[in-house]
Amino acid sequence: MENKTRCPWCEKDDLYRKYHDEEWGIPVYDDPTLFEFLILETFQAGLSWYTILSKRENFRKAFNNFDYKKIAQYSEDKIQELLLDSGIIRNKLKVYSAVSNAIAFMKIQEEFGSFSKYIWDFVDGKPIDNKLQSLKEIPSTTPLSDAISKDLKKRGFKFVGSTVVYAHMQATGMVNDHIADCWTRK
Repeated sequence: MENKTRCPWCEKDDLYRKYHDEEWGIPVYDDPTLFEFLILETFQAGLSWYTILSKRENFRKAFNNFDYKKIAQYSEDKIQELLLDSGIIRNKLKVYSAVSNAIAFMKIQEEFGSFSKYIWDFVDGKPIDNKLQSLKEIPSTTPLSDAISKDLKKRGFKFVGSTVVYAHMQATGMVNDHIADCWTRK
């Protein structure tokens, strides 16, 4: 990839740089992509994002391209099949939570018209621009991620602690945490 100034966290390799340049922090308003990031973030809990990102295509294949309507209907046989899939994270609680989170996701859609409307209403429909100078300034949680996490849990979501929620906010562009000299800010 061409020589650009990026957020230092993404300089590990081309996979990370591509994700940073093409996805991270770009506002996402469509429900299928928001669900994909939510599921990936829940599987990341306790692991590195790089681990999840490197298995992303395996997750897509294993979880029907993150089709929440299909995931909500997974049978016990399908769950057991997933738990044997070495291409994904085979954490039993996280696999089961993907199913319950798909169900909770659809309940939010029913109540608010879309998950996008629900989640973006927390930031009045537009990204929060943090104008950070260095990686040290990037928080792992905020009072807002605490509030969203609490509300998601109340609605039946699992593995949505404040750190997971803040990472989801960063990934889907609800917050702009690109540092000041990163080319994507321009």
